[in-house]
Amino acid sequence: MTTTLYYAPGAASFLVHWLLIELDLPHELRLVDTAAKAQKSPEYLALNPNGVVPTLVLDGKPQYEAAALAMLLAERHPDAGLAPAAGDPRRADYLQWMFNLANMVQPLFRQWWYPGEPAGETQADAVRAHCAPRIEAQWQRIDAHLAAGGPFLLGDAPTVADFYLVMLMRWSRNMPRPATEWPQLAALAARLKARPSFTMLYAREGLTEWA
Repeated sequence: MTTTLYYAPGAASFLVHWLLIELDLPHELRLVDTAAKAQKSPEYLALNPNGVVPTLVLDGKPQYEAAALAMLLAERHPDAGLAPAAGDPRRADYLQWMFNLANMVQPLFRQWWYPGEPAGETQADAVRAHCAPRIEAQWQRIDAHLAAGGPFLLGDAPTVADFYLVMLMRWSRNMPRPATEWPQLAALAARLKARPSFTMLYAREGLTEWA
């Protein structure tokens, strides 16, 4: 069966699209026009009731949640070495980082971009003022971790957690203090951006910022 990714350029689908390329997995792309709210259409909600991208149709079944999809792809293709297997002493740290990024970092960006959701539009400036230092605190913590045991989150080799981290770093590019102001984070991003899969991803999604 054909693997199909529903995506929007630069959105959370960026991670899944990147891994499909990195793992050299055949797939089709379906652009979701988020500016036109296509992600809220009945047709799309039938695939992903959360009304966001990505959705990955895998083995004929639509699946969603970018972090979960990234973990699934890595585990289905263990030869790529992008996820420690069960029993690997790095497994606990890997799971911890994936959930930290999904639960502590990514939601802050949602609040930054859509401050009206948690507090109403009149509180948008206050929400952003509250989010920015919390995101920066995460960058500081991760940068210190990389300085102590890097160059990647789990040491000497990248995992999907590093790909996920770089996507989130990209999202900060226009914030008051982008993630690349932290030296270890900047170095990690440079390593992953040098991969051919990143170049291909940018070409396919028509992206130019932060190349």
